[in-house]
Amino acid sequence: MSKGEWVMYRILVVDDEPMIRLGLAKLITQTDPSMIEAKTAGNGLEALEAIQSLRPDFVFTDIKMPKMDGLEFSKHLYEQYGDITVVVISGYGDFEYAQKCMSYGVKEYLLKPVTKSVVHHMMNKLMIDRKAMQEKQRTYFPLSKLESWLEQLELAIWHLQVNDIQDKLQEIEDYCQIHRLESVQLQVLLDELYTKLIKQLNGRDVYTFDRIANLPEPYPSGQPDYFQGFRLLVEQTVKLIREKRKGNTKEPVEEAKAYIERNLSKDLSLDEVADMLGLNPSYFSQLFKQMTDETFVQYRIKKRMEKAKKLLAIPHYKITDISFEVGYADHPHFTKTFKKVTGRTPSEYRELLGIE
Repeated sequence: MSKGEWVMYRILVVDDEPMIRLGLAKLITQTDPSMIEAKTAGNGLEALEAIQSLRPDFVFTDIKMPKMDGLEFSKHLYEQYGDITVVVISGYGDFEYAQKCMSYGVKEYLLKPVTKSVVHHMMNKLMIDRKAMQEKQRTYFPLSKLESWLEQLELAIWHLQVNDIQDKLQEIEDYCQIHRLESVQLQVLLDELYTKLIKQLNGRDVYTFDRIANLPEPYPSGQPDYFQGFRLLVEQTVKLIREKRKGNTKEPVEEAKAYIERNLSKDLSLDEVADMLGLNPSYFSQLFKQMTDETFVQYRIKKRMEKAKKLLAIPHYKITDISFEVGYADHPHFTKTFKKVTGRTPSEYRELLGIE
């Protein structure tokens, strides 16, 4: 292996026999002590716990173990940690189990008893394969993945859907960790995602966003937490949107609908509601129509007539009072609108209900 670039490979050895697992871990490390770190676990359950913090590149596992055997353990790895390469260690009698492991993505196995030369050959092969895969990832990141993240994250931010934002950020972080993106790759990727995010928000032509800040530069020693920096930038962007909407945290159209229904007796204008939300009136009008299939005026009339029907069902309410209650100071205008919507005048509607 070339040492032009320093790499540390993490290995987990899983076997219920202490002497065997410690001996195998030693043989593995001896392949190249400067590049290999080996840890051990006594069974599949212990190994799954260790993996959460260790996140190994390779796992060497025995087949027959208590609590969770190698077959079930390999199945869990295949379902939860698809990036981990698994090497199954089996005796002649366990070969059938080893074959079953192959259906869970296991591509390598060692036959007991293992020897130093066989272990070193296997480790060199694994490291060469992993390096080749990492080289391929350096030169290629799926654009479709980036565009998908961008679309979903921007939508969640715009609608201030906090849970969806956090879920998407976690998905991005998990993906990058699984694919082991290097520091520079990670910085470039998250910086591009943030730049495109700001551009897409500005493309809505409602508010103007500037870059809040840049992701941190690589430190001379240690690595900055790019994900934390990216999360902070997203949080600050969400905060800006809330401020521009004058503190409203709900989705704009839902907030507008609730505001209209609370103020049916008032002669609300579209401009007034848009101003309440902190939105451009033209944009708000288009957004409202897109989300409800109704214009602002159509929705307001519909809600006024729905409330009028409820009030007309109460015998002691005068029709003139109901007219004022639903925002019509001009009683004839109320009667005309009610008939246009329902096909009956308010008096005819009451007669239909058996109220005189």
